[in-house]
Amino acid sequence: MLALVATFVALGQWQWDKAERKAAAQALLERRAAEPPRALPAAPLADAQAFHYRRVAVRGHYRAAGQILLDNQMMGERVGYRVLTPFAIAGGDMEVLVDRGWVPAPAERARLPELAAVPPGPTFIVGTAVLPARKHFALAADSAPPGGDARWQFLDLDRYAHAARVALQPLVIRLDADQPDGYLRDWPRPDERIERHRSYALQWFGFAASAVGIWAWTGFRRRS
Repeated sequence: MLALVATFVALGQWQWDKAERKAAAQALLERRAAEPPRALPAAPLADAQAFHYRRVAVRGHYRAAGQILLDNQMMGERVGYRVLTPFAIAGGDMEVLVDRGWVPAPAERARLPELAAVPPGPTFIVGTAVLPARKHFALAADSAPPGGDARWQFLDLDRYAHAARVALQPLVIRLDADQPDGYLRDWPRPDERIERHRSYALQWFGFAASAVGIWAWTGFRRRS
């Protein structure tokens, strides 16, 4: 009984902690979204965490040669790709990946979606900086190095920088919905499915309470 209760409580706490982390991330996003955009420097960031969920503005130009398609990205019930395009920051040698949005996958998975040409020339973009996840699950090997709209199963910034041979800022810019040269941009909320985590937590806590109740009831019956 003690082993079961300890296990159920630990699982419940794990789900509850996930919900609390998501709630904190959503609060951070909303707080920083209300602030004016901050200029993204052309020099390497000393503290990338300080830019997480912060709106940023940057001048430079897109570089078509390093574009990749991030595979297995869902939008509702449809599977598709996120279009990630490198952006050379004006005033230095640094680049940053810009998530320009989602495109649906063709019915034939061997085909790539038809994309508009990467916009040429100097431009000014505004978006939200995010730190990509470091834990990955891949369904298949990546098809190619950056460039030529290559499909990647997951984004590893260090691996990208090494493959593309560029100096890369340690974050991704999610292009604002009102910015040009993008695709569908219905960005996920950090607190998605938070109620599900809390529901699971309460279920595990309920199992722990039930285990204690069953143990007490069976003990009472043996004594009687």
